[in-house]
Amino acid sequence: MAEERFDFREAEPRWQRRWDEEGIYKVERDPSRPKYYALAMFPYPSGKLHMGHVRNYTIVDVIARYRRMKGYNVLHPMGFDSFGMPAENAAIQHGANPAVWTRENIAEMTAQLKQLGYSYDWSRAVYTYREDYYRWTQWLFLQFYKKGLAYKKTAPVNWCPSCQTVLANEQVEDGRCWRCDSLVTKKDLSQWFFRITQYADELLEDLKLLEGGWPEQVRIMQQNWIGRSEGAKVEFTLEATGDKIPIFTTRPDTIYGVTFMVVAPEHPIVEKICTSGLIPEERVAAIRAFQEKMKHLSEIARTSTEAEKEGLYTGLDVINPFNGEKAQLWIANYVLMDYGTGAVMGVPAHDQRDFEFARKYGLPVKVVIQNPEGTLRAEEMTEAYVEPGIMVNSGPFDGTPNLEGIPKVIAYAEEKGFGQKTVSYRLRDWLISRQRAWGAPIPIVYCDKCGTVPVPEEDLPVRLPDDLDFTGEGGSPLARHEGFVNTTCPQCGGPARRETDTMDTFVCSSWYYLRYTDPQNAERPWNLEDVDYWMPVDQYVGGIEHAVLHLLYSRFFTKVLRDMGLVKVDEPFARLLTQGMVLKDGSKMSKSKGNTVSPEEMIAKYGADAVRLFIMFAAPPERDLDWSDAGIEGAARFVNRFYRMVVSALPAYQHARSLLPINPADPASVMGALSEAEIAEGLAKAAPNLTAEDRELRRVIHATVKRITADLHDRFAFNTAISGLMEMTNAIYAYREKQHAEQNTSALVLAEAVQKAVLIMAPFCPHLADELWSRMGHPRSIHLEPWPAYDEEVAKADTVEIVVQINGRVRDRLEVPAGISAAEMEAVAMASPKVQNLIAGKQVVKVIPVPGKLVNIVVKG
Repeated sequence: MAEERFDFREAEPRWQRRWDEEGIYKVERDPSRPKYYALAMFPYPSGKLHMGHVRNYTIVDVIARYRRMKGYNVLHPMGFDSFGMPAENAAIQHGANPAVWTRENIAEMTAQLKQLGYSYDWSRAVYTYREDYYRWTQWLFLQFYKKGLAYKKTAPVNWCPSCQTVLANEQVEDGRCWRCDSLVTKKDLSQWFFRITQYADELLEDLKLLEGGWPEQVRIMQQNWIGRSEGAKVEFTLEATGDKIPIFTTRPDTIYGVTFMVVAPEHPIVEKICTSGLIPEERVAAIRAFQEKMKHLSEIARTSTEAEKEGLYTGLDVINPFNGEKAQLWIANYVLMDYGTGAVMGVPAHDQRDFEFARKYGLPVKVVIQNPEGTLRAEEMTEAYVEPGIMVNSGPFDGTPNLEGIPKVIAYAEEKGFGQKTVSYRLRDWLISRQRAWGAPIPIVYCDKCGTVPVPEEDLPVRLPDDLDFTGEGGSPLARHEGFVNTTCPQCGGPARRETDTMDTFVCSSWYYLRYTDPQNAERPWNLEDVDYWMPVDQYVGGIEHAVLHLLYSRFFTKVLRDMGLVKVDEPFARLLTQGMVLKDGSKMSKSKGNTVSPEEMIAKYGADAVRLFIMFAAPPERDLDWSDAGIEGAARFVNRFYRMVVSALPAYQHARSLLPINPADPASVMGALSEAEIAEGLAKAAPNLTAEDRELRRVIHATVKRITADLHDRFAFNTAISGLMEMTNAIYAYREKQHAEQNTSALVLAEAVQKAVLIMAPFCPHLADELWSRMGHPRSIHLEPWPAYDEEVAKADTVEIVVQINGRVRDRLEVPAGISAAEMEAVAMASPKVQNLIAGKQVVKVIPVPGKLVNIVVKG
């Protein structure tokens, strides 16, 4: 066969232009067809695609192309999550206008995406930084506000005293400002929150709806993040003042073992103690120093299991309401004001963290749950006892199995009025305020007369000024822009001030999948008929790093919008695939390691189709993929081998066309192409004349189409689907060596094989497939054609190979008729001359046939 090669440098851009000109990927709502919504998590416009992007988007593109060929009306959109810190940092460092920087990066990344041949409906693209998008982000904020789901309260932020600005967590490096290296402290600011905790139970309960569709790991991560705990809230009393300090515990059975209490350094009671005159000034100074130290530590640094537990005695005690005993009141690094009540009881005998803290600071240990052997002694303990046991030293509950004691202790607290049964959540309300300018402005104004006033919907969007001064110092540029800040009150018409916080970019990405359903709508965020038709997303694909925040926030948004009557679905994403990372030499790609691989360079060298093919073949989608130069070279060789196979078969394909009547009304037929139906009809008539080689190739082709269909439809086993395509290619090459294409039956068999192979190649290598499809005489794009069919009867093998084992070791392989019974398999195996020789003189204990696979003969002697 001629060493003809696929000229990807010429063909790929040509086909991309044609797809664009013909608009073959444009899609509209069509109730007469089943819909399929395939979506990849949209990117931040950093300016360059990386191989992780390529893997994510190729996975979704293959799914979308396959579903389109299966007759689905496929929505496959793309856009850009384009607000955020990188654009603002570029403005600070280089004086770049963030809008221009973002627009240029989007243009570059769009060109790269088009180079890869993705089947996006670009008319549906969304850009979160544009007014036509963030207008509706602001509108949604107002709907949350009306429902009481958006509210303002004081919360700590990272504060750089040198730059006089708020820093995101990502801008704090080892406790210092990323820009000036000053020590970062904490500062309380009044900020906006979404009341996600109101939906905590439903977010947790509805994880059951995602069973089977979402990775179990992601469901567990969300479950743990929500962190529902049942227990008791109990009020201890500060002995010196009578102040009540509530704690939450899931182990009320251990409450008689409290020997100390720990509160967060930020707890209001600490301030009261320091200003009460009840403790010496030197202790106040020590507490202040401890508080200051905690301001420079992140929550992660304070609560990490590896972090050393640090504490300080306040000098005062609390009273345990159950037994009246005193317990020292401490402050410690591991207790946060934002979690629970900001106070925890210390039971060192039955909690390992408390045990380590007590041993470090010489605090008492009191056993209140005795082990079954009755051997626990506080002074002998080397670790906390956390297993079930019997309550001791617990007043009226002595002798009670501790698990039975939990509800009894809670009931006792409720009866006495100092405690109650409570459900607590790890989940906190969503802080959406960002003291940065490159984000969606929060549509609120403040009036001295009217207070907090929402911007009327007809006045949206609240626009970002074009002339912001990004210095990185002195707070948000919005707060310094008088033309933005100063406005009039919508209620009284008097002077007012705009809110200068912008919204967390996660707000923008919590509803973008809904905007894709109706992206040009200027009257509302989406048309209800469109959103009802397309939602939910049938297949969502993205990185595991978004397992909690983005996915949880999107689920929250969907439920709120459902309750507002704006959507009907309970969950936004029916199925989720979290693809693995792309590695190089076993490590995550990074510029600092010098192990990055440029998609642009690979496309220029090997072609987009070869890159796509390698990415899909190298590993199952949910596993990490190690980039291999040999692998991409192998993919490029297969592209050319496949191309040569089809091109060299064109004379046989044209001969097959000549054997069948031409339909003058069908342009494809006139141009020399064959339809699947025509080939099938021709082969049905030629069936009596088919040779054994003809029948075997047809069996391989039909069986492989069946297997690949299952791989793509049910399992996303892209690598095994491509393996099947390679097997088909090998079978066609082998057939060509044995048969003569000028023979009528051979031409028909070869035409069928090649046509099905090219159709299967279409989702993986769209340019190659369309090029070959065109050369076969088809006038319209292959991506408008149906998926190839298979015939169950043709796919059945006449014979199968079975293995014969003796005592578990393989001793023979036999060809037997397909569908042979177990008894017949046993007879054939026992009649094998090899088997007869090996079992001669031995007792056959048992014969175990496994139909279609093996016969195991158990002998002794």
